[in-house]
Amino acid sequence: MTGTLTRIRDAGTAASRTPLRTELRRGIPSWTGAAVALTLLVTLGARADQWQGDWGETQSLLRSSNALLCGPLTAAAACWQGGRERRARTTELLSAVPRSRLRRAVTAAAPVALWAAVGYLVALAVLVVANLPYATGRGPSLSLAVSDSSLLASIALVGFVVGRLSPWRLTAPVLAVCTYVGLGVPSYLESEFRFLGPGEQVELDVTVPVWWFAPVMVAWLGGLALTVLLGYAARRRVLAVVPLVVAVAAGSLIVRTGEELWRDDPTVARRICTEGVPQICVNGHDGPMLTQVSDALSGMLSRLDGVPNAPTRYVENGARPDGGEVPLARLTRGWDVVRNKLLDPRAYAQDAAADLMRRDCPSEGTGKESEEYRRVHRTDSAVQEWLVPLNDPAAQNPQVKGPLGRLEAMPDTGRRAWLGRYLASRESCDPAEVPTL
Repeated sequence: MTGTLTRIRDAGTAASRTPLRTELRRGIPSWTGAAVALTLLVTLGARADQWQGDWGETQSLLRSSNALLCGPLTAAAACWQGGRERRARTTELLSAVPRSRLRRAVTAAAPVALWAAVGYLVALAVLVVANLPYATGRGPSLSLAVSDSSLLASIALVGFVVGRLSPWRLTAPVLAVCTYVGLGVPSYLESEFRFLGPGEQVELDVTVPVWWFAPVMVAWLGGLALTVLLGYAARRRVLAVVPLVVAVAAGSLIVRTGEELWRDDPTVARRICTEGVPQICVNGHDGPMLTQVSDALSGMLSRLDGVPNAPTRYVENGARPDGGEVPLARLTRGWDVVRNKLLDPRAYAQDAAADLMRRDCPSEGTGKESEEYRRVHRTDSAVQEWLVPLNDPAAQNPQVKGPLGRLEAMPDTGRRAWLGRYLASRESCDPAEVPTL
């Protein structure tokens, strides 16, 4: 008797699973997953120079592409899936099936939601593999992966309900356009409500989400989706109030937290430095670039060797640091660096020399005072070009040739002494303190 009951229970369980398995294997859901993966891989593959080597930049581009491209795609596919029974004219026939309306809706909508999330995860896995030879630091963010995949699943549930309710055949493309606008508009808001948008642009190369980011975003997005689904298909529609309350609570927390949803990436704050003096320091993300940066700056540093008041440390991506330290230009993927290769070492050295010469001073008036500031500017430019000569001397500013020639004509001892006085005046905004060249 026990064996018979077990077989009956197993048969009932198998029967209940069969429709979902069938839905997962056929029709538009599996094509939706493939389309999501292909869309993300093609979009990011065309911009590989910008993200390979930086986990944050990779997931930043992935996040925006997922929301603005795959979100509308998933909404349209789910909407088309929702209208399937009406197109096949089987609505009345299926209503006679003993399964509840909610169960039938979940069985039909879940495959699109699951396949869309799987498509995102497949694309993420491929991007992770493409990043492994180059990227260092914290690795991909699990919180962002959960948030992005839950976005597609939530959109699929809402799109399915819209497809069930609307008989218009153009509902799917119209819904795709509305989804694009709905996901893109929050990025243009200045209030804290913009963080409710899952496509909000964030500098993920220097920030990471707080630890509770994923569950709160899932509660916000999933709560809204379940509210729509239960409001449409549940026998007791009052049950839709429960996920709505959860969504409102999660949304309120997101809005109250605002920019504090993102904290500074500790990897960026960590310094990796060369030995000796002066030191060259890059942040934790750019550790593999330290040797190339050091080689690029070697010519400039050799000309400053033995000069009094010369910097003792060059620090990437920092505010004007403590005494003896100067900031280095930030290494930007797709511009200065591609796949951990410094594209133009001389240009990078010229930027470093410009940062060394930069004076944070307000503009002054006219007349004699204005002429003094022009003299300082010519002096700064001459020193910069002496430290890192231009590739093409013909492109040299004619007004700089005189000061640069006088600097080159100085004996080594006199030039080091003059440069020492000049570097001592870098923090001053008084032109009279800058030595004449």
